[in-house]
Amino acid sequence: MLVLQTTSPSLGPPVAALVALVLVGGLVGAVGSAVVRRLPNPVGKYRLLYGAVLFPFTLLSYGILAFLGVGAAIVALLPAMPQFLGRLLVNFSSFLATGVVWLALYAPTIRGVRDVRDVELSLSAALWKMSRYVIGLSAILAVVIAPLQVIPPGASPLVLVVGLAAIAVIFLYASPWLIPLLRSTREPTDDVADRITMLCSRAGLDVRNSRILDTDDEETANSLVRGPPNYRRLFLTSTFLDVFDDETAAALLAIEAGRLETHVFEIRVSTVVVGGIALIASLTGVGPRWPLLGLSIGVVLIGFWLSRRQIRAADEYAVEQVDTATLADALTRYADFHAIEPTRRRVPNPLSANVSLGDRIDHIRPPTDE
Repeated sequence: MLVLQTTSPSLGPPVAALVALVLVGGLVGAVGSAVVRRLPNPVGKYRLLYGAVLFPFTLLSYGILAFLGVGAAIVALLPAMPQFLGRLLVNFSSFLATGVVWLALYAPTIRGVRDVRDVELSLSAALWKMSRYVIGLSAILAVVIAPLQVIPPGASPLVLVVGLAAIAVIFLYASPWLIPLLRSTREPTDDVADRITMLCSRAGLDVRNSRILDTDDEETANSLVRGPPNYRRLFLTSTFLDVFDDETAAALLAIEAGRLETHVFEIRVSTVVVGGIALIASLTGVGPRWPLLGLSIGVVLIGFWLSRRQIRAADEYAVEQVDTATLADALTRYADFHAIEPTRRRVPNPLSANVSLGDRIDHIRPPTDE
């Protein structure tokens, strides 16, 4: 259970730890980028670098900084304030300090990503966008987590479970309003809106409205749909509409429609929440440690398997909206534009919630097209 520290730690140790983590993080990012650039399929390997190395290092950094009380030490320098506001600022300062470590990890990879994808992405522009994301996410997490800190120490564990579940619901269904706080968005012009409406109709995608994400610099062509069933918002990157023709764009949006039908995002969030609750309970001694740890691992493995299964089901749904050849070609064009080599696995990775792109293409492409 999260609690606010009652004593104000010295600022020296957490600042020293932050500086050390930034320096080590910069080295890890630079070395990781140098290695990845020399590997086959470097774009895919960069994604693996972010998920398997840089993100875990960031989580470890948060644990170290929170343990040393970096947030409380910073807030102690400010004038006296109400307790709840103090909690908010402690959380925000802790997450923001961790965000600085993430930026140190991320910065050395920008040039490598730019080179392997052959895009004109300046270091300053990339860092500015990421900094805005870090600040916004730090603020959102601070507000969301603060209510958990007012739970009395002797309260039932069920209260914490309900609190964590509420956080999951917030991130699951409040995304249409949270994403614009983290990234630059704009409403589509009338002509663009008409084209999006036509594409959604062809794809069988039912959304309430849409927003355009500015990605002209990094040239990423992606789409995502977020929100509760009665208020779903489609987010399209500006590059998506520029580089894909209507046939390809409609096929890719059909996959989004399929993922809504098969509840892929809900499965992933539920897996993280249930597995996380069991893990926290195991580590804090709320219940039997090893059974709870086994439950946490089992939930993650089952949840990831179910996620992979539903991704394939979403592709099959998309085939019903377009056709197999069109969908396979759309995924191939998506991979080509992002300089991704579609990978294939003989045995699915049990620790991955995704299906390899090459396996997805092979699954939906008719054998006569081989």
